[in-house]
Amino acid sequence: MRAAPFPDLADFGRDPWWLMLAKSLAIFGFLVLTVLVAILAERKIMARMQRRLGPNRVGWHGILQSLADGVKLALKEGITPAGVDKVLYLLAPIIALVPAIMAFAVIPMGPSVSVFGHHTPLQLTDLSVAVLYILAVTSIGVYGIVLAGWSSGSTYPLLGALRSTAQVISYEIAMGLTFAAVFLLSHTMSTSGIVAAQQGRWYVLVLLPSFVIYAISMVGETNRAPFDLPEAEGELVGGFHTEYSSLKFAMFMMAEYINMVTVSALATTLFLGGWQAPWPLSLWSGANSGWWPLLWFVGKVWVFLFVFIWLRTTLPRLRYDQFMALGWKVLIPFALGWVLVVAILAQATRTMTATSAGLILGAAGLVVTAVLLRAIGRVVAGPSQPPGTPPAPEVFDAFAGGFPVPPLPGQTIPAGPVVPDGPGPTTDREASRA
Repeated sequence: MRAAPFPDLADFGRDPWWLMLAKSLAIFGFLVLTVLVAILAERKIMARMQRRLGPNRVGWHGILQSLADGVKLALKEGITPAGVDKVLYLLAPIIALVPAIMAFAVIPMGPSVSVFGHHTPLQLTDLSVAVLYILAVTSIGVYGIVLAGWSSGSTYPLLGALRSTAQVISYEIAMGLTFAAVFLLSHTMSTSGIVAAQQGRWYVLVLLPSFVIYAISMVGETNRAPFDLPEAEGELVGGFHTEYSSLKFAMFMMAEYINMVTVSALATTLFLGGWQAPWPLSLWSGANSGWWPLLWFVGKVWVFLFVFIWLRTTLPRLRYDQFMALGWKVLIPFALGWVLVVAILAQATRTMTATSAGLILGAAGLVVTAVLLRAIGRVVAGPSQPPGTPPAPEVFDAFAGGFPVPPLPGQTIPAGPVVPDGPGPTTDREASRA
C-alpha cells in the first residue's frame, strides 16, 4: 500500500475551480521565472568558465539583465519580411511555445498538501498515460519550428526546419524506448505512480543505460549544443528563426528554455525519484512531507539545467553525419536491446527480493552503460586507424551528383582543375576562359 504523502489518480479532479486556476497560474509563473533565471545563470556560468565577467550592469551584479532583455525585445519593431505566409509565420511561435507549457501539467512537483483547507497534490493533473501525453505534446512543438522555416520564404530557415524534423524523429524514438524500461519496472505510465514506485530505490541506479540515453536524447530534443544543428549560426545564419524579430523571436527563445525545464523535470520524475528527498536528507522523517519536496524537486531540475549550460560551454557542435549516426546506429539499438534485457531480468527475478533483483539489474546496467559509452566515443571520434598507419585518402569527385559539393573528412580532391562532364567550349572566347 502506498505511503500517505504519495497521491493516487483518484486524488485528481476533485479541486475547486479557483484552486485549479491558481495551480495553472503558479506553474506558468514558475516556468517564466525559471526561464529568466536560467538565461541569467547561463550567461554568468559561461562567463565564469570562460574567465569573463558576464552581465553586471542592470541591477545588483546584473540580476535584472534578463528582465531588461525581455523589455528590449518587446519594444523592438516587429518586422514581417515580404513574401512570407503570414498566417503560418505568425502561428509558428505560438505552436512552439504553447505545447512546451502544456507538457508541465502532469509533472509532479510535490506530495499532497493543504491549501486553504483543501487537500490537494502539488500537481495540476495526472493521467494513466501521463508520460505518453508529455511525449505527444512536446512532439507538437516541432511543428512550430517546421512552419517557421517553411513560412519564412528563405533558404536557411527552411534548412534549419528540415534539420529539426530529422533531429526530432531520430531522438524521440530513443527517448520513447527509455520510457518503456521505466514502465516495465513501475507497472504504470502515471507520473505520480512512477514517483511512488521509486520509494527507496531511484531508477537511475537500476536503469542506468536508460538514464544515459535519455540524457543525450533530451539535449538533442531541445536543440541545445552540441546538438544545436537547426540553429547552426555558422552554417544557417541563425536557423529557423532567422526572419523573426521582437516578441515572435522571444517566444521561440522562451519555448527553448521551457522545453529545457520540461525535459529536466521529466528526467527528475523518471529516474531521480521525483520530488523525494535525496540521501541523507531522506533520513529526516519530515523530508518528504509538506512543502519541502518542492525544494528537492527544483534543486534536481537545476542540476540538469546546469549540465545544459556546461555542455554548451565546453563541447563543440557535432557534424550532421555524426549526429545522425549517434541517434540511429547507437542510441536506438542500445535502447531497444536494453528494454529486452530489462524485460527478461524483470521476469527472471520476479520471485526474488527487491534488493536482489535491483542488484542484478544494476550490475547489468553498468555493463551495458560501459559498452554504450564506448560506442558513443567511437561514433564521435570517427573511424580509427592502426598505430603508425597513415589513413588512405579517398578520391573525391565534387561533381559526381551534377553539382559541386564539399568533401567530407578523410576525402581528398584530386590535384589539378576538376572540370564537370559535359560539352566543351564552342567558341574561342569560351576556350580562353576555360
